[in-house]
Amino acid sequence: MPAEGYLDYIELPGPDIAATKRFYGSVFGWTFTDYGPDYVAFGCNGRTGGFNAERKVVASGGPLVVLFAADLDTMESKVRAAGVEILSHETFEGGRRFHFRDPNGNEIAVWTKS
Repeated sequence: MPAEGYLDYIELPGPDIAATKRFYGSVFGWTFTDYGPDYVAFGCNGRTGGFNAERKVVASGGPLVVLFAADLDTMESKVRAAGVEILSHETFEGGRRFHFRDPNGNEIAVWTKS
């Protein structure tokens, strides 16, 4: 059983479930379980979450989900090839990252250690 306060699951807006599955499956290798037409759960390396078509995308200022990549440049190339918008690049002490907007409009970041 997880400890109190453990971040157990993340649920993101997903108004286009089919595009969500194509993008995250092809770029990041996530697997999915459908729960009706408006909800899909995902799994990746023991982490789980879901995309809910009924949740509204936060235009700005919402929580930021940050993914890890061992090779940030290769991952950015894969994200670009999937046709989504790259929003920004950042360098900080200990690493660097880029932000993109997924097919649903969610802002997501990918980082690596420097």
